[in-house]
Amino acid sequence: MGTCSENRKSVPELFGSSVFNDDVMQERLPKDVYKSLRKTIDEGKDLDLNVANAVANAMKDWAVEKGATHYTHWFQPLNGITAEKHDSFISPTSDGRVIMQFSGKELVRGEPDASSFPSGGLRATFEARGYTAWDPTSYAFVKGDSLYIPTAFCSYSGETLDKKTPLLRSMEDLSTQALRIVRLFGDQKTKRVITTVGPEQEYFLVDKKLYEERPDLRFCGRTLFGAKAPKGQELDDHYFGAIKPRVAAFMKELDEELWKLGILAKTKHNEVAPAQHELAPIFTTTNIATDHNQLTMETMKNVAARHGLVCLLNEKPFEGVNGSGKHNNWSVSTDTGKNLLDPGKEPAKNTQFLLFLAAIIKGVDEYQDLLRISVASAGNDHRLGANEAPPAIVSMFLGDELAAILDAIEKDEPYTGIEEKKLQTGVHVLPDLSMDTTDRNRTSPFAFTGNKFEFRMLGSAISISCPNIMLNTIAAEEIRQFADQLETSTDLEGDVRKIVRKVMKEHKRIIFNGDGYSEAWTEEAKRRGLLNLPTTVDALPRYLDQKNVELFTSHKIYTEAEMEARYETILEEYAKTLNIEALTMSQMVRQDILPAVSAYVASLAEAVASKRAVCAQLPCTAETALIQSLSTLMDSAFEKVESLDTLLSDGKVQSENTLAVATYYKDTIIPAMTALRAVVDEMEVNTAADFWPYPSYGDLMFRV
Repeated sequence: MGTCSENRKSVPELFGSSVFNDDVMQERLPKDVYKSLRKTIDEGKDLDLNVANAVANAMKDWAVEKGATHYTHWFQPLNGITAEKHDSFISPTSDGRVIMQFSGKELVRGEPDASSFPSGGLRATFEARGYTAWDPTSYAFVKGDSLYIPTAFCSYSGETLDKKTPLLRSMEDLSTQALRIVRLFGDQKTKRVITTVGPEQEYFLVDKKLYEERPDLRFCGRTLFGAKAPKGQELDDHYFGAIKPRVAAFMKELDEELWKLGILAKTKHNEVAPAQHELAPIFTTTNIATDHNQLTMETMKNVAARHGLVCLLNEKPFEGVNGSGKHNNWSVSTDTGKNLLDPGKEPAKNTQFLLFLAAIIKGVDEYQDLLRISVASAGNDHRLGANEAPPAIVSMFLGDELAAILDAIEKDEPYTGIEEKKLQTGVHVLPDLSMDTTDRNRTSPFAFTGNKFEFRMLGSAISISCPNIMLNTIAAEEIRQFADQLETSTDLEGDVRKIVRKVMKEHKRIIFNGDGYSEAWTEEAKRRGLLNLPTTVDALPRYLDQKNVELFTSHKIYTEAEMEARYETILEEYAKTLNIEALTMSQMVRQDILPAVSAYVASLAEAVASKRAVCAQLPCTAETALIQSLSTLMDSAFEKVESLDTLLSDGKVQSENTLAVATYYKDTIIPAMTALRAVVDEMEVNTAADFWPYPSYGDLMFRV
């Protein structure tokens, strides 16, 4: 919990108070050092070691004043979470004492073990050396008793083993290509084009004591069994509803902890499902937004624990209600503050905007497989396609106005415009409201929402790095193609119109403004030739298609070996996740559920015997029916858990072919798990609550 003095601080005083940010650097660094560091951050200039030494010393002094005794190179390995190794600032002196030291070399480079992180075969166990490299574009911060230094992570032989390095590469690449376009439109002031992201984070809160009683939640982060509660989200009474005091206290402390770390936590509210909530930040640079989202997820868990709660970030912790996503609001701006995806008041005349829009339309259509792959995980497979999560079919929503403009360009006709609408409230004291020219589409995977695209397919637990690497690189490739065509143009306006017209004729199939949940759309998408990749195993093999390998290698985002490593890593994680879930199901059934139901059946039999002892003619219809039903269900559950265990011991799960193993889990293990769950959930409905060994869905979702 924060100290009393911290709690009395105003929000502006609190914000960034634990961050070695620009204000702190200006105050503590010599002017020439600060100027040199800003060039590194703003223009990508190489960092001089003398500058690094000065920065390291100032950073150490500041951190020690904040209570830090250690520092850590904080990085993001391929497992999608963060990693840290802490070293103290102490250095021995000749008189047996210690001093606090921190050098530029220690700031710039660290050396964690690289063998124990996922590498997809890039590194063998005996090849242990790895390096972390300081990322000066993301500010260091103090958390607990350590100075956290955001870093990239690579192997001894130079391969990237993290999610930050390729993200930074993709950002630089997009900037390079987009600058070519803005120069064509007369902008000579812009030095960089920046992608920005605002990732909305959904999550569940459950009582910690109840959580501890559920092995599935402890081991898997989601419930593997659970009969539907009498009440779920049917009444739509939780969404934007009054926040319960316990949750409000959690949210208040969460805001304060995030603000101290410089995280732009803006919006908080109840989500659709009971016990589900959302936090939304203000946009910031993609690299920083990625770091901040990782910190946000970690902080949510830590703060929840202090309130006797557990924060669940799994995409589908409860069957039958909303899963949790992470809406990735992505945009492109210049360093001078111009949003390149802002259509302006007259989008039909905003030629530069239309060109960038065409690039994204073309890219999303040509690389729809990559966007699906970027959100692939075992957890997200449960979520996509229902309860306000978009379908696994990638499409774009543009809205009525942009669709009409693009349609006019495609037909080479003048755009006549859409009449501005007013919302008539019918109440004198309320003003009439100007309406947007288009509605929002919550079923669209990739929706234009005014001056940005909202990529809604991300699962709540995912790192936003991979989806943004995909978006940046795809956009960079299409913009490169357009720049190649236009840099020799003598009629920029006319040639842009030709490009947009060609894009619409060839790629308009990706645009869909209707209901993404409808069966009709599934059939329509198939007719259009759009991909339907419902699971990770269906999607991932396309990652190594030649066009995708050429995309990433030509833009120097990944080498082919690095792509193969990521392919292997995702498949391995998918299979391991399902293996843990299946083993957990087996343990729960064998050790808890079958004994509990058996005890209940025995108690029913005792009740029958007691009744009959009093009077042999007393009816025992209910008890007898329950005994028969539960006995049958127990036999079925035992048969199914035996079958599941047999399938888990099959040699196919030990194959060296990761795709074959993942396919086996998808096609064989998941159906066996589903069949076992169905029987167990039916037993729960028919077993007395006092005998059932775990908290129910009703307990978990309504006792916070």
